[in-house]
Amino acid sequence: MANTPSIDDRFVNKDPSFRAIYDHLLKTLHTISPVEQDPRKTSIHINRKSALVGVETRKDYLLLTIKADQKIDNLRIEKFEQVSAHRFHHKVRITALKDNDAELKTWLNDAYRLAE
Repeated sequence: MANTPSIDDRFVNKDPSFRAIYDHLLKTLHTISPVEQDPRKTSIHINRKSALVGVETRKDYLLLTIKADQKIDNLRIEKFEQVSAHRFHHKVRITALKDNDAELKTWLNDAYRLAE
């Protein structure tokens, strides 16, 4: 079985701004409450008691998968999946620090509440 890449491994050969964006995302989440980072095979899960957001490092962006209890109708949502009666996963592309705004923080705050 292959080793799970570390968080640092995820940012090797990536634009350094993506690590700054990720660190800023963590800082934003820590203003809500403490969270834990859980590196997985294909992403980094940010957890409370369960995952509230997944972070995939791509060539030109970070792709966040945010947990919600309803469909978020917003142009920033690239894709969504209803995973159960009251759980949705929403894909949001983050390319710059400015993408980590009040709207995203609201979604993260809601996801945190659900990740019990």
